[in-house]
Amino acid sequence: MGYETVSLTFADDYVAEITLNRPENLNTFNIPLAMELHQALLEIDRDDRARVALVKGAGKAFCAGIDVSFLPGKSVQEYREWIECMEAPLVTISRMRKPVIAQVHGVAAANGAGLVAAADLAIAGEKARIGLTAINVGLNCVGPVIPVSRSVGRKKALELLFFGELIPAPEAAQMGLINRVVTDGDLETEARTWAAKLAQKSPLALQHAKKAFYSAADQEYTKAFDYMNEAFARLCATDDAKEGIVAFKEKRPAVWSGK
Repeated sequence: MGYETVSLTFADDYVAEITLNRPENLNTFNIPLAMELHQALLEIDRDDRARVALVKGAGKAFCAGIDVSFLPGKSVQEYREWIECMEAPLVTISRMRKPVIAQVHGVAAANGAGLVAAADLAIAGEKARIGLTAINVGLNCVGPVIPVSRSVGRKKALELLFFGELIPAPEAAQMGLINRVVTDGDLETEARTWAAKLAQKSPLALQHAKKAFYSAADQEYTKAFDYMNEAFARLCATDDAKEGIVAFKEKRPAVWSGK
């Protein structure tokens, strides 16, 4: 499908890039962007040309949250439908088979911070800042705080939610909100290299790992082991698992079939 508020590209290294493309509005979420981001993520998940998704923003910010120009004069039901649309991409990422990496520069605020936390991995430029800022305009980030809390824990998540401060990338990395911090000048190259390296892993093993991780996350401890053991056993029976072991023994790159 054609996109207006995001762009989607596929490349030979099995990395697909989604660029949030409302730079004049700091890539804030509105209904078209939320819907198109959701659809682009699903398209990547269906397309064999991609094994990894890289999400970034055009212009000077990753994403400054939600465009609040929608707010005045709506009913509670309209607000509910609107916010469910805004949050849908964050949920979609956890349901995708393929890993999603956030490439963060400038500001990632409110729902933008939620998008960073919802991504499976995140890499940021050293001058990037991240925060749950909605409290500063009399709202809150109770949707985005869900993936944030699973990254940083209850105390830090509540601090971010209550105070609404933008924290620098190095501090975000220390608390577990992002994985890596690089110089701003190297961000584009480093993010792409990181994504391409991940795309060389067994796509089937990555997909099994991601699905199992999210499925087991809320299970009782021993039940999570039961679930993971079953997932691992099923993976062991695949052609790609056999190929990976043979390739390792033969000291050659594996040729993945996805079976």
